[in-house]
Amino acid sequence: MGALKGCLDYLQLPVSPGWLYGGTGHAFILNIDPTGCPSGPTAWRTEMLFELGNNLGYMVTGAWATKGEPDFQRKQLLAWEHIKRAIGAGLPCYGWEMDIPEFYVINGYSDTEYLYNGCTTGDATARRPWDQLGLRDTGMLEVYSVESGQAATPRTVVKEALQFALEHATSPAKWIFAQYKSGLAGYDNWLTAINAEQPNLMGLAYNAAVWHECRHYAVEFLQEAREKIGGNLAPLLKEAEQHYADVAEKLAELKALYPFPAQAETISHCHTQQAANHLIRARNAEARGLQSLDKIVQALERS
Repeated sequence: MGALKGCLDYLQLPVSPGWLYGGTGHAFILNIDPTGCPSGPTAWRTEMLFELGNNLGYMVTGAWATKGEPDFQRKQLLAWEHIKRAIGAGLPCYGWEMDIPEFYVINGYSDTEYLYNGCTTGDATARRPWDQLGLRDTGMLEVYSVESGQAATPRTVVKEALQFALEHATSPAKWIFAQYKSGLAGYDNWLTAINAEQPNLMGLAYNAAVWHECRHYAVEFLQEAREKIGGNLAPLLKEAEQHYADVAEKLAELKALYPFPAQAETISHCHTQQAANHLIRARNAEARGLQSLDKIVQALERS
């Protein structure tokens, strides 16, 4: 989402962070395995985020592959050529795991290297040889370019984003990998991870940071939706907003217990119980929030 927002700013598209997170459905999703692995935020089939982005007035195209594929080197070259063409056309770009397993903005290229910025580069521009992309930990090659499109109406943005969020919350195999769970079942996995004999501190810290950020922007999205749509939907949007504000508040308290980057602290029983209590309250608020989202979708489908 951060890389996309940078690309949209470059294109001078007036999409707020809340409208971006919410309009793609990302603000409302969850994806966690029973160990609390930090892979949860990215280890799911994310193509719907691109499709819903069309509603917000932008289009994403790109190239991707896994290093185990027999024609992986050819796909590395296709990715390289895609980025060079896109930058030549004045389009902003971003890619996966230019350094650590995160997304980075690709802002140029040399004869043999991608030039990029992101969470590990500070103000400097870093470099990565094009034929080395996709060979690190995750073995995933992903590069994308972003261009302007035609935005849908706010009602369409809200309806389709919330329809996706509600579907995603049921952990369907079309989006969710084995062992991972979304929605309320994802919270159950999260509780299992917190109560583990040897908890994954990195995973707990990262999941808390990511999913709190999402719910924070869920609130902003629902506020903006109320401003853009209003009318008879305003009370339902306000109701959902309050539920997700409750979720965000409890996840903020959880995040304070597991600060990111992860701290090498001893997790006491008291600490674990406190974290579990925050998460249970967040789960309960999320359950009410999902019910509110369903009512909003039903109202939009009737109108």
